[in-house]
Formats: sequence, structure tokens, C-alpha cells
Amino acid sequence: MIASASSDGAGTTERSNARRDAAPAATAATAATAATAATAADQPGTAEDRFRSLLEAAPDAMVIVDDTGVIKLVNAQTEALFGYPRDQLLGHPVEMLIPGRFRAQHAAHRDGYAATRQVRPMGAGHELHGLRRDGSEFPVEISLSPLETPDGLLVSAAVRDVSERKAAEERFRGLLESAPDAMVIVDDTGIIKLVNAQTEVLFGYRRDELLEHPVELLIPYRFHAHHTQHRNGYAATRQVRPMGAGLELHGLRKDGSEFPVEISLSPLETADGLLVSAAVRDVSERKAAEARINELAALVESSQDAILAKTLDGRITYWNVAAQQLYGYSAEEAIGRHVSMLAPPERKDEIILLLERLRKGEKIEHFETLRLTSTGAALDVDVTLWPTYSPDRRVIGACAIIRDISDRKRAEAELTALYEQQKHIALTLQRSLMGTPPAIPGLEAASRYRPATQGPGVGGDWFDLIPLGAGRVGILIGDVMGRGLEAASVMGQLRSAAHALAKTGMQPRQLMQALDAVVADLDVPDQLVTCYYLVIAPDSGSVTVCSAGHLPALVATPGDGVHRLVAPVNAPLGVGDILYQQADAAIPPGATLVLYTDGLVETPGSDIEDEIDKLSTALADAFTRTRRLEATADHVLAALLPDPEGHDDDVTLLLAQLPAAPLAAATVKLPAEASSVPAGRSFVVDNLTAWDCASAADDARLLVSEILTNAVQHAEGPLVLRLRRTTTELAIEISDLSPHLSQPRLAAQDDESGRGLILVDAVADSWGVRPDERGKTTWFTLRL
Repeated sequence: MIASASSDGAGTTERSNARRDAAPAATAATAATAATAATAADQPGTAEDRFRSLLEAAPDAMVIVDDTGVIKLVNAQTEALFGYPRDQLLGHPVEMLIPGRFRAQHAAHRDGYAATRQVRPMGAGHELHGLRRDGSEFPVEISLSPLETPDGLLVSAAVRDVSERKAAEERFRGLLESAPDAMVIVDDTGIIKLVNAQTEVLFGYRRDELLEHPVELLIPYRFHAHHTQHRNGYAATRQVRPMGAGLELHGLRKDGSEFPVEISLSPLETADGLLVSAAVRDVSERKAAEARINELAALVESSQDAILAKTLDGRITYWNVAAQQLYGYSAEEAIGRHVSMLAPPERKDEIILLLERLRKGEKIEHFETLRLTSTGAALDVDVTLWPTYSPDRRVIGACAIIRDISDRKRAEAELTALYEQQKHIALTLQRSLMGTPPAIPGLEAASRYRPATQGPGVGGDWFDLIPLGAGRVGILIGDVMGRGLEAASVMGQLRSAAHALAKTGMQPRQLMQALDAVVADLDVPDQLVTCYYLVIAPDSGSVTVCSAGHLPALVATPGDGVHRLVAPVNAPLGVGDILYQQADAAIPPGATLVLYTDGLVETPGSDIEDEIDKLSTALADAFTRTRRLEATADHVLAALLPDPEGHDDDVTLLLAQLPAAPLAAATVKLPAEASSVPAGRSFVVDNLTAWDCASAADDARLLVSEILTNAVQHAEGPLVLRLRRTTTELAIEISDLSPHLSQPRLAAQDDESGRGLILVDAVADSWGVRPDERGKTTWFTLRL
């Protein structure tokens, strides 16, 4: 009975234990049968009984067939195993006990066995199956023995059900395949007998490329000689060796690449001899991680910053060399102690708060504080702390990097002191360059200057009030773009030049034209300057304005609110080749002019027009509360600069209130004729007498006579004579159409003229000559 399926080496290996058990039984049965048969030949009746008894006592199912495959004899175990009663087996072909798919092959196997007639022990390399009466199949092992009888060849088949063993083998194979590591089982000569799928994946070989090959196939060549010695030594000791038992091991893939491994070894005693089970684990990632950890550890130890670790209750668990050098405690002295030992007594609570923040998972970066060394010396330190986590993301501790910043703190203190000193010098220089505007009778003014709170502080803002004589006042405000001493230096030069030019009485547009040339002569690359100049003429209630790229002036009029002073805006100074324009505007007496620089209204992210409107609103609000300019200036700064330390440009604000209207004024036009001189004298005397100013009449009549005579002789008419009286002075102006400016000179003894202006200079409290659009005006004042 030979129902078989092909079997590979793995199956042979797994059945080694079964063959160990089956072989003795098969041998015993064969020997007993042969002896019984021999005895039966001599003593037929008695021998047959003994033979039957032996057959029934056999532990396996016994089936005896003739050379045609017909069943001649079976025992009770056969009935129990296959489920047939004996009478349904005897005389039937043995193929009834074989699954149908094997029956055709079985006849050929049976004929071949009849020719060879060799004893085949139990489990001799075939996968065999039996068929029960109920149609179920089961795995079997069969031993065959030929029996020569007078009736011909009989074959004795001992049949053993190996279902349980096969199930055990399947469980073993399943466990082997489910193992997380590569499993390689070799015999005592190092030949691979069994592998799992993980072995194929790890080493890159197919299973059939490994089985029955030396295990050295999986080991780098340079280790082959040593491995043979180790294998022989292990065969002698046969001890279980756990994974990672202190050896540096390497595997070799099919592609020739090597990788680090750990191997655990277990001996297996089998009927075929010693087998060794090797669990192979790729530790490439772990080795790489260990290398990174070692590298990081080396970096931590070599760090110039102190690094320590601690538990959440503040106990120190790690202390590097730099920490020892910084604080003076060795690792043995520090580890295990509370981190509060490093804090001054007044900062113990700080440690508690930091630990609480770390427990919440917060990272604390560049926290500057004070710490103590082992000798009690204080250190300024920069501390960065971050929490450490367990695999399940629980905060379990903290690490800290501490850097000594004592030198930096000292340097910062020195730099701060030096910076404050330099800033004081620069501001002093700037205020010196800016000058202090003079108090002008009749003109109330209030000003504010705030240097930038960031950077060098000093900038290019300036303003000036310039008395031009006869009640006229020039007001200047400017801004040199940029900050620092260079801007302040340019500002100082421009302010001096503008003041000197304005004193000549020139028109605002002429002054801007001259300042543009000054900026060009300064040769400061990319330097732009904004400037605003206006001249107040209180007798006519008007101002003349010229703007070089500056922000518009505002006019606050009692009962009429705040509005912008309309004037053409020319290019800033320094652009070059610009023809500046000016404009006249009527301003009622008592109105307040407001001039300012962009630092007051220009802020990041805001529209400058909106900020000017905000300034107008603040002014209107202030003037509804008070008419005092000083209080108004403070209110405006508080509204537009709520943070006194938060502006990055210097700020200038100037408020100037126009004088009240003169107490009296008179004007007369005269032709450029000799008769105009006595007419002019009479006009002056008559008005001064009417104004109750007779005490000044003689001096005024003398000076008007000299100036009119000079105009009649050297200028063009008509001539305009204007008188204006205030509470403190008398101002007299004589205008003509000649652009030639009169200049005093020393006359020779025989000269008939040349003494008039010298006389004016001697008698008048102040005098001057200013050009205008039509000619010039000569003026003088007398104190009342």
C-alpha cells in the first residue's frame, strides 16, 4: 500500500522524530512475521494461531496483501483505523484504503515493490495518506515487509496514523513562520535544514537557495574560519545563547551587502542528531541609533555650555563637564541634589515656577537670571529649558542648557553707559545746532522737540523764528531725512544758512531756491531735505508760504476750527533744477499756525492723511479747552504719541499765534517827485498827533524825509508810505519800484548826499531794506 506525494528536504527533516519512533516497531513486526512464517511451515496449526495472535497484538494496523494487491489478512487495529469490519476488507483490493487520486500511481508502485522486495522502514521519505470508510483522509506512515510463502509473495504493511504528529508539525511550522526574527535551523555540520519567510526577506535568498547549503553562505567571508570553530565549540557545549550575548556579529545578503545582527542559539536533539535553531535579528537601525546617541553624548560632553537633566521635582540626573566648570560642583556632588542649590535665596520661588511650566510641557528659551557657584559667586546666565517625554508622551523630566553671560552683561552695561553718554553728547550737539528761537514781542509761541527713542536718537529736525522787522516774522521748519550725527550736521548748516538768508528779507521762494543750492554744495549723496517757510505780515493779515516737500501747516482759528493752509508743494531740497513757487494766504489776527515734522504723524501701517486729520482733531479738542499754547502742545503729543518711548523718529511741533491787529494803521501813495517829501512829512506828523504819539513825531518826520528823498532821487514811483502803531512801537515803511537795495555808505566831506541811511541807522531802533515782488521796502521802527 503506497499512496504518496513528493516531499522536499524540509518535510524529511520534520519527520525525523517520527522515523525514530517508527523504525523500531517496523523492524520488530517484520522480524516477528518472518519468524512466524517460518514456524508455520513446520507446524501449520499452532504456528498460524501464534501468527494471528502476534498480528492482533501489533500496535499498528497490519494489512497483508498478495502480489496482486488483494487483502489477505488484517488485524483489529486496521478495522479501528479505517472503519471497515474485517469481512469488508478481506478479498478486496488494497486500493480501497487509498485516496482515489493516488490509486493509478499505487498499482505501479506495488508492481515495482514486487520486483525489488526490499524492507521499507516506517516514514521512508514518502507523503502517504489513507482513506477511511467514511471518505475522510488522514496522513499515515507505512513500513513494508515481503513474505515468501508457498502460495507466492505476500506483503505485510504496518500502517500508522500520524495525524497528531502532522498537526504538531504544522503548528511548529506556523510558529516558525510567525516568528518576528529570521529563523535558521542547521545540523551539526552547519547544513541549513529549515528557514522561515523572514530569513528570505532578510538575506534576499529564496528558500530553495538556502536549504541543504552551508550556513556560512550567510556569513561574511572573513569570518568563515572563526565561525567553523565557534560552531564546533557550540556543538560540544550545547548551551542556549540569548540574543545579543556580547558578540559583534554580521550577516551577508545575497547582493553582497553586510549588516549587523544579533543571534540567539538553541540546541535541538533529534533522532538524526543535533540541530541548532538560530534566531537572527537585523540591528542596523539600533546600531545607527546607538552611534547617533554616542555622537550626541560626545557633543554634550564637549559642549562649552553647561547641560544638565533633572526630574520634574527638580532632582539633578545628569551633569556635564561644562556644568562642573561653570558651577564648580563635580557630577558626583551635583547628581541627586535639588537644582535650587544653584539659585540665590531670593530666586528659590523662580525655580518652583520654572518647574511648574515644564510640567505643562512648556519650553522656556533664553531665560536670563542669576545663579550661584559652589563658592557663592553670582553668575549672570542664559537658561533654555525643555521638557523630556516618555514613549507615551508624558512629561517625565527636563533638560537645561546654561550659558554664562556675565561678560556680555558687563559689556552691555558698559555699552549702555557709553551709548547714553554719546546720546547725551549728540542731543546736546543737536540742540546747539538747532538753537533757541528768540522771543518775539507780540508773537506767542510754543514748541516741542522729542528725539527718537531708538537708534542714535538725534535726527535732522529743526525750526526757527526769525524777526524780520516792522512787525514781520519768518517761521522755518525743516527735516533732514535720516538720523544720526550726519543728519544733525546737515541740519545745523542748513539752519544757519536759512536764518542768515531770511534776515536779508528775501521772499520765501527765493530762500528755498538758495537753500537748494546749499544742499547741493554740501555734497551729501541721496540727501533730501523738506522745508517749510512762511512770513507773517500782521499789518495786512496775511502770510506768504513756500513748501519744499514738507507737510502742510495747519491753521487754528477761534470759532472756525482747524484747517490746512493751502500752498503749492514743491520738490524737497536737494533734487536740483526746481523753480520754487510761493503763495499768499489771509490769516486773521489771533489765529494759531501749527507746523510739525513727519515723526509726529507718520507711523508704520497707517495712512499719513489720516494721521494729519487725527492731529487736526487733537488741536480742535485742545483749543476748546484752553487757549494756552503750552497746554495745547502737551495735549497734542499725548494724543499722537501715547507711548513716549515708542517712536523711532525725532518729532518737532511748533505752534505760533499771530499778533493782534495793530492799534492803528495808515497808508498813502505818493509820486516819485520832490513835492512828495514834504507831503510825506505832513502825513506822518498829522497821524502821529492823532494817535497821541507826538513824542515820536520829530524823529519819525526826520527819518521819513531822508528815506523819501532817497527814493525820489534814485527809485521809481509811485511810492507807498505806511504807518503802523502797536502798544510798544511805531513802524514806518516806504516802498518803491526799484529793485536796487539801498546801502549806507561813508560820504566824503564835500559830498552833498550819502548821509541819509547813516542818520536812519543812528536814530531808529531798527531798520532794514527788503526786496519784494515789485521792488523794495525800506522800513524803520521807533519805540514808543
